Amino acid sequence: MWQSSPPGSIYDYIRVASFSIGPDGLIEQWSRRAAGLFGVAAHEVVGRDPVDVFMPAELRRDGRRTVDAVLDGREWTGLVPFRMPDEEGVHGLAEIYVMPSETASGERAAVCIVVDVRALRRIETDLAASQAIFGQSPFGFVLFGTDLTVVRANQRFATVFGGRADDHRGRTVDDYLAGAEAARLTATLERVLATGESVTDLQLVGTAPGDTERRHWSINLYRVHSGSGRPTGIAGLATDVTRRHIAAREAASARRNLALLNEASARIGNSLDLETTARELLDVAVPGFCDLASVDLYQALLTGEEAAPGSWSPLRQEAVGGSAELRRVAFASAVSDAVPDTAPDDETGLTAEGPPALGAVHRYPFSSPCAVALRSGRVTDVPGDDRGFVQSTLAVPMVAHDTVVGLVRFSRTKGSEPFGDRDRALATELAARAAVCIDNARLYRREHERALILQRSLLPPGDPEAAGLDIACRYLPGNTATEVGGDWFDVIELPGHRTALVVGDVMGRGLRAAVAMGELRTAVRTLALLDLEPAEVLSALDEVARGLGTPGAASSEGGGGAQWPSRAAHKSREADLSEVYLATCVYAVYDPVTRRCTFANAGHLPPAVVEPGEAALLLDVPPGMPLGVGGEPFEEVEVELKEGALLALYTDGLVESRDHPLDEGLEALRRALVDPDRPIEDVCDHVLGSLHTRHGEDDIALLMARIQGLPTEAVGDWRLPREPRSVGRARELARGQLLAWDLEELVDTTELLVSELVTNALRYGEGEIRLRLLRDRTLVCEVWDAGLVQPRRRRARDTDEGGRGLQLVGLLSAAWGSRRTPRGKTVWFELPLPDGGPAAERTVEELLSMF
Repeated sequence: MWQSSPPGSIYDYIRVASFSIGPDGLIEQWSRRAAGLFGVAAHEVVGRDPVDVFMPAELRRDGRRTVDAVLDGREWTGLVPFRMPDEEGVHGLAEIYVMPSETASGERAAVCIVVDVRALRRIETDLAASQAIFGQSPFGFVLFGTDLTVVRANQRFATVFGGRADDHRGRTVDDYLAGAEAARLTATLERVLATGESVTDLQLVGTAPGDTERRHWSINLYRVHSGSGRPTGIAGLATDVTRRHIAAREAASARRNLALLNEASARIGNSLDLETTARELLDVAVPGFCDLASVDLYQALLTGEEAAPGSWSPLRQEAVGGSAELRRVAFASAVSDAVPDTAPDDETGLTAEGPPALGAVHRYPFSSPCAVALRSGRVTDVPGDDRGFVQSTLAVPMVAHDTVVGLVRFSRTKGSEPFGDRDRALATELAARAAVCIDNARLYRREHERALILQRSLLPPGDPEAAGLDIACRYLPGNTATEVGGDWFDVIELPGHRTALVVGDVMGRGLRAAVAMGELRTAVRTLALLDLEPAEVLSALDEVARGLGTPGAASSEGGGGAQWPSRAAHKSREADLSEVYLATCVYAVYDPVTRRCTFANAGHLPPAVVEPGEAALLLDVPPGMPLGVGGEPFEEVEVELKEGALLALYTDGLVESRDHPLDEGLEALRRALVDPDRPIEDVCDHVLGSLHTRHGEDDIALLMARIQGLPTEAVGDWRLPREPRSVGRARELARGQLLAWDLEELVDTTELLVSELVTNALRYGEGEIRLRLLRDRTLVCEVWDAGLVQPRRRRARDTDEGGRGLQLVGLLSAAWGSRRTPRGKTVWFELPLPDGGPAAERTVEELLSMF
């Protein structure tokens, strides 16, 4: 009997075993359950005294008396300690029921039934706990059998569905739910029973007996098993979540509104364009908030008219038309063939022809709800149309900084939920956010246009030209919303067909950076005209940059005596000093005759050079300190460039970004500078295209130049001894060179001016004299000597015998000047090449001014 009990029976839990004792008092039979309970196999105990095997030594005398009594025919029940299998030092407690028996031969024996007391106590505890949880739970507890009928339910479950707990035994799902909900729960129970996978928070909808209100329940289901692991049913824990469902629905509505506001924050105002911002508002509102919507903005705001603050205030409405002119800038509909406004004219302000077309300028009548909303600055309800198409409309003024900039109309058609108080608040918030963006866009557009005019006026117009250089340049703003920045480049013609190449970057962006850039660029041009060395130009430019952050003269107080700076002036000075202008700049001077380029760097990125057949490299030009820091001299580096080489000057926006470090960007630039034989415009575009993925955070200025030195036949260079006959020799050399260049028209003028400059070099200069003629787009003549005294033009008096030479040079040449050289000075003049037409005749005043 004990050995054939089915799996899952009570014996799996209480651990019952049996064995028998023969007439000799020794163990005669040993069951498998006994072997499992005591941890001793049958061959180890059969034929042995049970007292010796299981009982401690001090209890064995009493144990033997008990065994003898049982064999004499008496029953015995008692608690006997025993060793636990696989647990060292742990003893169990068994309750043994010993029953006398007889063998086939009539001899007395005994049958022993053993129960593990510890397992029995555990079952008692679990049963009590299970009964407490099941009966006292505040939640509905139900247990389904394997046939999906109710086996047991607690009182809480019965309270909801009526009757006593015992009345629910044998019921099915169909007794509690109807239709699809019952089928869904049945399918879920079958799946849990088959797979053993629990289900949590299964939402069910139904009605309790005697109640018409729809209830919402959440039920958790899990499969239950016997001690042997056999599935015996499904347990369900049900909770009434109707209130939570209502709260969740209200919370979902609030979340939708918050999500709509969040979407509005993300999508409205990205373009800084008035019309685009209005369309972005409607993209958010339709269909998420309403079915129809339109935006009207004041015409004066769109045309950019300058007016006093409050010019679009509701207090300034035109009495005749009812409202100032507005333009319909945006309209959106989620309903096909929808007409946004079809109410009578006196209610909506529409003309007889219908609603304003997109882009039309119109007015609202004085008494219309829309005009009232514009005047009052508050949301106004607009009546529905006669056809019953529009159910509810809100006229919402767009208010920014206490100024009304336009009107938004939100409409919902029949079949949609009418606008409520929460909708009115949301509509006001949406319109206010769009209004602030539109007003900011208006202000930005005004300032942006001014800044663009300023910046574009400071960049070189068109494609710059220079002797011995093929130039290409690019300027790209950081993005369409920040086209104004502090990057600049310049190409400046210097005497002797030399060219200054400049690239700089004022730290920061916006109008202030553009203004600082303009001042620095102007200073660079001024310093370049003085024909200073590159290091001297940067040193002077550093002083200019530091001066940009210096406050102006402090204001004074009082009418007499000592004047002291006012407190406000002191604060202004502290504020001004905090606005320190820092900039980086690289300044290079290229001489096409020698193909040498002299660089000086003020904290800027190194120039890049690629020569034919070679890989691009970054020139090792000492970076120096940025402009505006001061205190450190700048160094110069002179590099001889090969014919056809490419030189690239650039700003950090081309090679650096948050996602790409500077070293990686410089390496990418080197890889992009390939094929120097291609047209320079193509190379420039290739560089920008290759590195464009890094663009978008900063401005980019790129200046590229291909080296094309003056050919040897375009240069005449001679050295003359310091003696009077060198004047005549200079005239002969100049005449011969001009005739070789087919510039006979310039011979007389050039001879005269060369004679004058060489004579001055003999009279006022020192050392050997050098004469050089350069022919490119113009003719340049240079006279070199070792003297350091710079010539100065002055007006000679009537009694003076000299002093008119430089006046003559200035009158007959297109330009003239002098510059210092490492070993003296150079005086030069420039003449335009003849264009084939007759030479201009000198006026009498010009001729008389020579004398």
